[in-house]
Amino acid sequence: MIQSAAVLGAGTMGAQIAAHAANAGIPVLLLDVTAEAAQAGLDRLRTLKPDPFFVPDAAALIRTGSFEEGLRAAGGTDWILEAVVERLDVKQGLLARLAPHVGPESFVSTNTSGIPIRQIAEGLPLRLRRRFLGTHFFNPPRYLQLVELIPGADTDADVMEAMRRFLDLRLGKGVVVAHDRPGFIANRIGVYGMARTLELVADGRFSIDEVDALSGVAIGRPKSATFRTADIAGLDILAKVATDLETNLKEEAFRLPPFVEAMVGEGAVGEKAGRGFFQKSKGADGSEILVRDLAASKYVPRVKARFASVDAARSIEDVGARVKALFLAKDRAGEFLRATLGPTLLYAARIAPDVAGSIDDVDRAMRWGFGWELGPFETWDAVGIREVLEGAGVGPDDAPPLVAKALADGRNAFRDSPLPPAMSDYGLLRSARARSAPIRANAAASLVDLGDGVLALTLHSKMNAIGGDTLEMIEAGLSAAAGHAGLVIATGGPHFSAGANLMLLLLAAQEGEWDDIDLMVRSFQRATMALRRSSVTVVSAVGGLALGGG
Repeated sequence: MIQSAAVLGAGTMGAQIAAHAANAGIPVLLLDVTAEAAQAGLDRLRTLKPDPFFVPDAAALIRTGSFEEGLRAAGGTDWILEAVVERLDVKQGLLARLAPHVGPESFVSTNTSGIPIRQIAEGLPLRLRRRFLGTHFFNPPRYLQLVELIPGADTDADVMEAMRRFLDLRLGKGVVVAHDRPGFIANRIGVYGMARTLELVADGRFSIDEVDALSGVAIGRPKSATFRTADIAGLDILAKVATDLETNLKEEAFRLPPFVEAMVGEGAVGEKAGRGFFQKSKGADGSEILVRDLAASKYVPRVKARFASVDAARSIEDVGARVKALFLAKDRAGEFLRATLGPTLLYAARIAPDVAGSIDDVDRAMRWGFGWELGPFETWDAVGIREVLEGAGVGPDDAPPLVAKALADGRNAFRDSPLPPAMSDYGLLRSARARSAPIRANAAASLVDLGDGVLALTLHSKMNAIGGDTLEMIEAGLSAAAGHAGLVIATGGPHFSAGANLMLLLLAAQEGEWDDIDLMVRSFQRATMALRRSSVTVVSAVGGLALGGG
């Protein structure tokens, strides 16, 4: 398995991938054109927010140097990642210089965001092409789960599997195998959808503020929605990816409106430039976020966008039901979704067989790479196949083959059940449950033996809210773990804990059961202090929500 790494290119992505490898305890050689450029890349890491390092000391695992002096040493590491500028000639030239130094067991990968792997590998010796593949991380690498793993024409199957396991087990990534097509999966669909959205703004049908009100949390997307996301990513990066997709696919659908090119030309490329679609303005009354008036090329106060259907949908907790309600809405919010989400879902269905091995992989790529709560096919299923077609103005005869087949089978959804969870090899809890019965269990938690002297306390109440049963199992777990190597507190679901069971406290308060409330508070304090003072190492495997007492 990989115990050392080299990253070629100390730019935004290269340096952050180096940081994440260092987070996993892997020594990294970070190279750039000059040693000074590589050191500058490392120095920038210490200023980034959110922090790319787990702990500041991880930076000590990164050494810097130049291509001229460091390629020989890079070739001797277990994994060499190329992360230079997105130009085919530059990538090919650097890899050609590296090739003579690569050891027979080393893995070599590229972090290209969309250049076909087979093109990058052209000219490399066969022995190297067999160990060459794409590892497309998403920015920021520490925080976004997705890595698209792409084989080249000659990549050995065992190399793919070894890299998949490394990315999963050591780096903690969600790995999706993508076919070697321009843009792979996530960027192909995500940029297509963004282009449809920008068209509506260019046509004057919707404002920037309206779009972000309709393309964010309301439909299960990140709070940054469309234009804030573009500012974070950088308009120059967005424009480059879109242009490459248009060129390589010969699809005009990826051509962005002229205002994007104009903004890039004047340097208004987003957060890194201090202005993009938004700009922070400081005045006597404090700071204010201004929005760009695209027609006047200036920044003006934001106008809060309100839509009746969005206000009504706030009470719908299930994101699928909420998206369906908004997609079918008769107001401008519904018009927006039918004009943007509809074509995006159709495009995803059309290209899915070409870019991925399954619709599950497509959904996971968009969930993990773009932060969507529902992938494209989950959205098809939530809204309904017939409803999507009708909303998008597409008849059954013009539907993509995947959609036409579902309709021919009498189905209005692609799946009968929700998207199954991705099965990581790091399934210790799952394996432990399958191997033997819990040591002890109640309605809120179970104590299981993970092996190697480690026990796990797995929480499984609703949202893992903390009540009396949970506290009882914490004390039981600590008692059982005495003499063991450690205790892990974990869950089998997407969230760690919603905190105290407030409903129990509310009911007790309504009944005037003050002694019971006092006992619950004291029990919680006793349990948490016992965890803190335990002679056994206790680790919380936190993921998702961790609120209040959780």
